[in-house]
Amino acid sequence: MQKIKSLMARQGLKSPQESMADLSPVENLRIPSKEELRELREQPIDPQAEQEIIDSIEEIYFSNDSFDMVQHELEKLPPELNLQELEEYRDKLKRQQAAVSKKVADLILEKQPSYVKELERVTALQTNLQLAAVICTNARRQLSVSKEGFTEASLGLLANQRRRQLLTGLLKSLRTIKTLQRTDVRLSEMLEEEDYPGAIQLCLECQKAASTFKHYSCISELNSKLQDTLEQIEEQLDVALSKTCKHFDVSHYTKVQLAYTLLGKTQTAMDQLHMHFTQAIHNTVFQVVLGYVELCAGNADTKFQKMQYKDLCTHITLDSYIPCLTDLCKALWEVMLSYHRTMQWHEAHDKKETTPTPDDAAATESDESVVDRSYVKKKLEHGLTRIWQDVQLKVKAYILGTDMSNFKYDDFIVVLDVISRLMQVGEEFCGSKSEVLQESIKRQSVNYFKNYHRARLEELRMFLENETWELCPVKSNFNIAQLHEFKFMGQCRSPSVSPSRQAVSSTSPAQEEQSLFQQYLQEGNPFEMHAENKEEETEDVLASNGYESDELEKSVYQDYDSDSDVPEELKQDYVDEQTGDVPLKSVSRETIRSKKKSDYNLNKTNAPILTNTTLNVIRLVGKYMQMMNILKPIAFDVIHCVSQLFDYYLYAVYTFFGRNDMPVPSPSLPAHGGREAGTARVVGPACLYESSGLGLISSRLRTTLNRIQESLIDMEAVGENAGVHGTAEDRKEKVPSPHLSQLVVLTNSGTLYGLAQRVVATESLVFLAEQFESLQSHLDTMMPAAKKPFLQQFYSQTVSTASELRKPIYWIVAAKAIDYEQMLLMMAGVKWDIRDIMSQHNVYVDVLLKEFEQFNKRLGDVSRHVRIPLPVSNVLWEHCIRLANRTLVEGYANVKKCSNEGRALMQLDFQQFLMKLEKLTDLRPIPDKEFVETYIKAYYLTENDMEQFIKNHREYSMKQLANLVNVCLGSHINKKARQKLLAAIDDIDRPKR
Repeated sequence: MQKIKSLMARQGLKSPQESMADLSPVENLRIPSKEELRELREQPIDPQAEQEIIDSIEEIYFSNDSFDMVQHELEKLPPELNLQELEEYRDKLKRQQAAVSKKVADLILEKQPSYVKELERVTALQTNLQLAAVICTNARRQLSVSKEGFTEASLGLLANQRRRQLLTGLLKSLRTIKTLQRTDVRLSEMLEEEDYPGAIQLCLECQKAASTFKHYSCISELNSKLQDTLEQIEEQLDVALSKTCKHFDVSHYTKVQLAYTLLGKTQTAMDQLHMHFTQAIHNTVFQVVLGYVELCAGNADTKFQKMQYKDLCTHITLDSYIPCLTDLCKALWEVMLSYHRTMQWHEAHDKKETTPTPDDAAATESDESVVDRSYVKKKLEHGLTRIWQDVQLKVKAYILGTDMSNFKYDDFIVVLDVISRLMQVGEEFCGSKSEVLQESIKRQSVNYFKNYHRARLEELRMFLENETWELCPVKSNFNIAQLHEFKFMGQCRSPSVSPSRQAVSSTSPAQEEQSLFQQYLQEGNPFEMHAENKEEETEDVLASNGYESDELEKSVYQDYDSDSDVPEELKQDYVDEQTGDVPLKSVSRETIRSKKKSDYNLNKTNAPILTNTTLNVIRLVGKYMQMMNILKPIAFDVIHCVSQLFDYYLYAVYTFFGRNDMPVPSPSLPAHGGREAGTARVVGPACLYESSGLGLISSRLRTTLNRIQESLIDMEAVGENAGVHGTAEDRKEKVPSPHLSQLVVLTNSGTLYGLAQRVVATESLVFLAEQFESLQSHLDTMMPAAKKPFLQQFYSQTVSTASELRKPIYWIVAAKAIDYEQMLLMMAGVKWDIRDIMSQHNVYVDVLLKEFEQFNKRLGDVSRHVRIPLPVSNVLWEHCIRLANRTLVEGYANVKKCSNEGRALMQLDFQQFLMKLEKLTDLRPIPDKEFVETYIKAYYLTENDMEQFIKNHREYSMKQLANLVNVCLGSHINKKARQKLLAAIDDIDRPKR
């Protein structure tokens, strides 16, 4: 129904009620209701009167024009209203209305059938119209759907699709243009993110896109702007490339190389890289040195930044030299490590790219890549040498910029250690022998070592002159390997490895096989100062409390006197470094004396005999060898100085204890027995030494002592003409001869003329020689081949002669320990021309044996203070016995008259002497036993045998031989034979004159 109404409304149709409303005013009259019609019919009907009433109605009410009847009637009202008139006029209007209504009602009633019939037709028409409207509405809707669903939709879709495609293309272009416009912002972001490949890729794509959309006026200038941006990216890329020279980062370097590959400038990048490495080395060393110089200079106004690097190095202070050198090497290590990692990156990258490419285009591209890789490889390999050369030159300038001659030894060793480690880095870096570094450090080392050695020699002279030659108590198993200075010899490492890493290398063999670049590839630095190097194992070489094991059997250290006259440095060196205690004395001598001893070696452990000065020399040798081990180019200079240390020590021991200028009893002095001098013409031990040809100082030892005196000893230092005969340079290399400390007394017979000090001095020298012998193989490996003869000569002519000093040194004790002159005087009072064979020996034999017993007792007393080694006791006994035997021969040679029975008495005396002597000493055979027996038996020789005896036995003096001939005269040799034999003796003596 609603659809019909809407259709009617669309077509302008109206319902019957609405149609009635649209009629004219006459037609618009209201149809009276049934009640009204009934009232009208009930009223009297007067047609004439009704017509008159209708006629009386104003004409306007019948007009077609619509008007407002109420308004019309109101306007007709008079100004002044009268109720009666109004009511009359109202009644008139009512009558008129009633008449009209009655007339209409009559007409309606008259036309009622026709009206009804027509109304039905209208209703049917209205219904049909409504149905038609519905049909039309449906048809139009279907047509609209058809239009929209088929015609408009398809064509619209096509049109929209076309429009969409156009708009999409336009949108894409607009977005591309927008992206191009915002490229600068994105490029800046990418550069900040260090995404250089992405930035270059983006820039190249933008350039390509800009050329595609060049017809747009908004991007006409974009191409030039992008080109400028690309150049700016290359500049930043160059800066990024320079950063890899100090701190190599794989991802960073990969981005940079990829970026250069995109630019097609791989070879250019490699050229730039080497330039940056060179610049990095220069800037790094300059900044490091400048920082230390400015730090040490304080607020000085000197403009160090404008100085050349070489000049800047001369302003480094001694205190900051080592820290600056260490930081310098650390910084240079970072640069070299970056270069090493750069090469590793390229090697790994080349392996990834060496895959076959089948198609031609790829093959062409591969050929170009091969050319680039070949160029890069050659460039990198060539750069190794260049970079190391730059490093050497920079470090050389730093090394030579400071005079290191006044450095402390430990500081200089650190410098050598650092440079040695740097040379090892160079060898691993490019296989270089680092000639520049070696030459520069050699110059400094030779200069330093000469000054250092000169100071050490002066120091050694001071030690020797203050040395009281007391025992330094060390453990029985002491050896030089226990000293810190010789720790380096126990490390199993390559000679090029520096001492600062020895502990690390020795404890981790697997790590030792790795190169420094492998060990410190990711972290760490080979030039770091490691704490473990400073916290070394405490040196423990001293005997606990001065003795070991059984206290009752240790007398060697009981008289270890106060070392008040020993320099403080030595006191500090040789106290117990674990407890800080000095050796104590706790065992009483009475307890020791209560123990019976069969020899003089009271110390079972046979601890080495050495002094503080000996240890000082050994330590110096260790320090010298450390320096030589680190820097082999100065090996010969070091070994030469090492030999001088030994030479000076040997010369000092000989000068103090071995010279034969000690005062000896003169033949003219009163003898111990109280006889006046001159009772008999006797010869003292000094003369015996000269005349008997004992040969106490061998020709080799004499040559060695002369060589040392000429080459090392400054004989003019204390003279009035000092410096006159020798040049200043020559005298600079020499040291004054040392003087024995006044605290050392060598003239006291109670101490056997300083035998304890002589033993300590001599045996410490022998011990020092033994240590030198143990070092020979190591020194030989360090010595240059051309200089090895010097080392061999030093050992064969000097070191091996140390033990030969025992003879002259202990001879002086032996010559003074027994009163040989008294024995000569007593022998001179014996009558030898007896006629009866005696059964009792002479008194002088007992006196001589008592002297030996006293000597034996004194040896025992000395041994309670200092252990007397068996070789020493043997030498002492040998000297004493030889001197005694030669004294006997001399006494027998003084005899004026002698019978056969007298000669038998001589043999009896000598046999008695030998028998008792063998109980005092274990020395076998008795020295010079045949010397005496042969001389006594020579009395019985015939003339011819005597002549042959004179020719064959030149060990006897001319006086002794002549006396033998003179005493024999008259017994079995005549006067003529005597003259002949004396002439033969004179012929033998003539060449000696």
